[in-house]
Amino acid sequence: MRSVEFKVMEIDPAADYCVVAPDTEIFCEGEPVKREDEERLDDVGYDDVGGMGKPLTLIRELVELPLRHPQLFKSIGVKPPKGILLYGPPGSGKTLIARAVANETGAFFFLINGPEIMSKMAGESESNLRKAFEEAEKNAPSIIFIDEIDSIAPNREKTHGEVERRIVSQLLTLMDGMKARAHVIVMGATNRPNSIDPALRRFGRFDREIDIGVPDEVGRLEVLRIHTKNMKLDKDVNLQVIAKDTHGYVGADLAALCTEAALQCIREKMDVIDLEDDTIDAEILNSMAVTNGHLKTALVGTNPSALRETVVEVPNVSWTDIGGLDGVKRELQETVQYPVEHPEKFEKFGMSPSKGVLFYGPPGCGKTLLAKAIANECQANFISIKGPELLTMWFGESEANVREIFDKARQSAPCVLFFDELDSIATQRGGRVGDAGGAADRVLNQLLTEMDGMNAKKTVFIIGATNRPDIIDSALLRPGRLDQLIYIPLPDEASRHQIFKACLRKSPVAKDVDLGALARFTASFSGADITEICQRACKYAIREDIEKDMERQRMGKDTMEVDGGQEDEVAQIKAVHFEESMKYARRSVSDADIRKYQAFAQTLQQSRGFGTEFRFPAQPHAAEAAVHTSAAADEDEDDLYK
Repeated sequence: MRSVEFKVMEIDPAADYCVVAPDTEIFCEGEPVKREDEERLDDVGYDDVGGMGKPLTLIRELVELPLRHPQLFKSIGVKPPKGILLYGPPGSGKTLIARAVANETGAFFFLINGPEIMSKMAGESESNLRKAFEEAEKNAPSIIFIDEIDSIAPNREKTHGEVERRIVSQLLTLMDGMKARAHVIVMGATNRPNSIDPALRRFGRFDREIDIGVPDEVGRLEVLRIHTKNMKLDKDVNLQVIAKDTHGYVGADLAALCTEAALQCIREKMDVIDLEDDTIDAEILNSMAVTNGHLKTALVGTNPSALRETVVEVPNVSWTDIGGLDGVKRELQETVQYPVEHPEKFEKFGMSPSKGVLFYGPPGCGKTLLAKAIANECQANFISIKGPELLTMWFGESEANVREIFDKARQSAPCVLFFDELDSIATQRGGRVGDAGGAADRVLNQLLTEMDGMNAKKTVFIIGATNRPDIIDSALLRPGRLDQLIYIPLPDEASRHQIFKACLRKSPVAKDVDLGALARFTASFSGADITEICQRACKYAIREDIEKDMERQRMGKDTMEVDGGQEDEVAQIKAVHFEESMKYARRSVSDADIRKYQAFAQTLQQSRGFGTEFRFPAQPHAAEAAVHTSAAADEDEDDLYK
């Protein structure tokens, strides 16, 4: 039951065309004909490298031209490039590109895996390196590819091993000693370019450094098409949607996604496949195909490999989970969703999108929930950082943690960075001498510089949440960092009604339960308090249902048969359960706290802005305007908009 390939050698009778119908008999004579490219089927070509159009063009310029047409450089009178350093996150296709270039150019390919040349004998490691370069020169034109170059060429000032220093020196002399037109090109690959010795990174050794980054949506679609070209896909599979939903995924992650989807397909058929049998029915094999559902399931189980340690997730919270707060939702959509979905509009109006939002308000009003919902709505990666976990006991480590998080966010853009309990790391600077040697101040300084240094091209948004906005450093609240300050108040009656609906949308609620009345009774309750009321009512309903089940079991089979005609009443959350739940309901935010938040929101608006009543003054006629301007010039500028 395997596919059999035929090659038509001649047609008899000699005609211009030939029709092969299902009932055509095919006779085979002699040996099977070998395909011309059968030996090279396993070789990687440019067609197998997707999602990196620009880096690939650069590499072809720098590698193919000197190897194929060295006279070009000779006639112009410049030396061809000798080395290229490829860097980027693991799994982005650095080794794949090197193999593809070697196969396409037909050059001799010499692979050096960094740690392999190390030896315990003194001088043998350098000897291994020299042999590799001699071998490559004998077989010129050739490409020497050093994978994981950071393991054999670390920074000499920071390494303590004598062997590593000697190997770096040997590599430098070998790269300098290569004859100008020896047709040998050295390619290095690493995901830690800053740990390589700086002497290697000058012109004449590694001439060009090419960033093999995380592919964009078009690149991801290319990679998916390459990985699925031999897969049996169902007609409903839409690779464009999958490419859109896989922000931050590199080539290796997309390959893992395809494999996982295929495994899902196999798992579904496991009940009809007998593991003990040597063969599998052809019907079963024909019926198997990877569907859109398999890919969607696989998408939930995989995440970008660059972000494995900071657990990145696209949350499953949607706008329907959040009751009320319509104004806040609209503001968030404009700040975060529009730049991701409509970047061309911002270019048209000549503005770069704002980078950050600060939520402040009483606890339990849905600040964290809103951040998760917006990340889900615009299908961005979501990194949640709890403020205190950035601080460590080691000097300088806390700032390094901040740098690392921002680097990871840029790699997996578009990304939402959510700082929960921001007040723990962003309090007013100064005045805390004994506080861990001022670590919190240094972390805040690092945070401010990282926010300023974020490139406009990388769509990284920062959302901070706090219930102590009065102690946050003012430098963080200026426009350009956390531009939008959004007050999330306690829900009003309409919002409370929506919160009840959102909490109970999956629960069986009896018709006699009046959610509107519940919303009226729960004035000054936060969203978390309302959720607790619903949970408690649900708990009482579950308790009642379990007691009924136990009662039925006690009654025994005889009575069950007697009552056989009666329908079991449907288990529901009834008004009685809510009444019981309301007896224990409590408010988590006091009136004094509410007044404090409202006063803060008001003073922030009044002390730093013009207030909601601002209007431009009515424009007088041109002549009067000139007189008015000269008269007003002497007056105090505060009177301008009175």
